[in-house]
Amino acid sequence: MSKKVYETADAALEGIQDNMTLLVGGFGLCGIPENLIRALRDTGKKGLTCISNNAGVDDFGLGLLLQTRQISKMISSYVGENDTFEKQFLNGELSVEFNPQGTLAERVRAGGAGIPAFFTATGVGTQIAEGKEVRNFDGRDYVMETGLTGDFALVKAWKADTFGNLVFRKTARNFNPMMATAGKITVAEVEEIVPMGDLDPDSIHTSGVFVQRIIKAPSLEKRIERRTVSEGA
Repeated sequence: MSKKVYETADAALEGIQDNMTLLVGGFGLCGIPENLIRALRDTGKKGLTCISNNAGVDDFGLGLLLQTRQISKMISSYVGENDTFEKQFLNGELSVEFNPQGTLAERVRAGGAGIPAFFTATGVGTQIAEGKEVRNFDGRDYVMETGLTGDFALVKAWKADTFGNLVFRKTARNFNPMMATAGKITVAEVEEIVPMGDLDPDSIHTSGVFVQRIIKAPSLEKRIERRTVSEGA
């Protein structure tokens, strides 16, 4: 068995300490590393900074870590589906760094690519730009944003080989590939692990050079965040 393949989520999270910065893949509840998040809750580690598009819902995904007050800061884009997130933020119990969604994606991508900062027109003239450098290029103002990295990245993939090459399925791809590149240690929760060489090289989305640990998900709930149906359906 590859040294990258771990038997349990607990073992794969070894080394996570209080006050670390974690990147967590997923969009809403789609493509979240649900088993790793649950195992992280059980470690009791606190003071965590989590970089994630959002924080799941109250009783699932990163919402579990908000319930136990293990997260001290969120760097994210959207908080609309999580009442716990909203209450802690409004009560001053949770520090939040809001980002336009595209800016968040690019900050993580830049961090993973070793790019310390970049300029974007998004947010110029708004609260987003307060306290940040603004430069003019070709007659248009741009605000400087810094790249993001973390101590650990927790991602969810569909398939992995034993080297850690990852394949994501459809919309579950979302933030996961960029998160995988930006962590000092990347842990991937996957649905299936195959021998190295079984994956079509053209189908690989994230190279195994970015992935240090893999677990096969023991169970997957794949909960729907908000179910909507048409009348009469």
